[in-house]
Amino acid sequence: MDLRAYLLERIPAVERALDAALPPAEMEPALLHVAMRHLLFPGGKRLRPALALAAAEAVGAPPERALPVAVAVELVHTYSLIHDDLPCMDDDSLRRGVPTVHVAFGEATAVLAGDALLAAAFFALTAAEPEHPAPQLLAAARDLAEAAGSLRLVGGQIDDLRFEAQDLDASRVESVHARKSAALIAAAIVGGARLGGAGETELAGLRRFGEALGLGFQIADDLLDAPRAEACSLVRSIGAPAARARAEELLGEALRELDGFGERAEPLREIARYAVRRTE
Repeated sequence: MDLRAYLLERIPAVERALDAALPPAEMEPALLHVAMRHLLFPGGKRLRPALALAAAEAVGAPPERALPVAVAVELVHTYSLIHDDLPCMDDDSLRRGVPTVHVAFGEATAVLAGDALLAAAFFALTAAEPEHPAPQLLAAARDLAEAAGSLRLVGGQIDDLRFEAQDLDASRVESVHARKSAALIAAAIVGGARLGGAGETELAGLRRFGEALGLGFQIADDLLDAPRAEACSLVRSIGAPAARARAEELLGEALRELDGFGERAEPLREIARYAVRRTE
């Protein structure tokens, strides 16, 4: 399939839904609302929303059924980037080709913009009733909350911050990445499938797909950033060739989880291949 054409067809609906999920930039407090939008538009690859939509399709539903999850996950992802960039975290000055939120608006506003995006994510997801059954939304919200909390994303971030450069144990690196990166990717996939009406057996396989894909995706990021790789990086731990081989191994594991989904899962397969093998 033509992945570029697929994304060009699907992502505009995500952009419109993201815009509708936030207060207008001119609404007071305008400084906060502008800061919330600063990193969201224009966004990055929209990989997580695309995976949510493709997961709904994989279980036989129209992609738009997954829009509430696609929006919520992207808002959580953007909140996490804003906070990761803060001086007390990674202290980055550029993100997606623009000044980071704390550079553009100040540190306090950046913290509050991230907080507000996190709240907006759960509002957007739970406000999708009655178009979606309440039990589906509740389960998707629960999954997303777990992925964003201390046992997953936030816990992975604190262990990343505490990671010692000399500690190159590959299992510890993967533990951090499983929580900090893979958990949110898996939540996007499982959530999209939930809103598409998936059963528990399908959800279990898609969760395993997302977890393996998320680890492979992070390795791809580390390979692209190899010249300035962070301490918690599989590239630093085992070297670029072995890390690339591990990414391919994880991709294979992920794709095998889709064997029972047939042709409907081809978009998921293509996104996974791109995510792990991308060169930019």
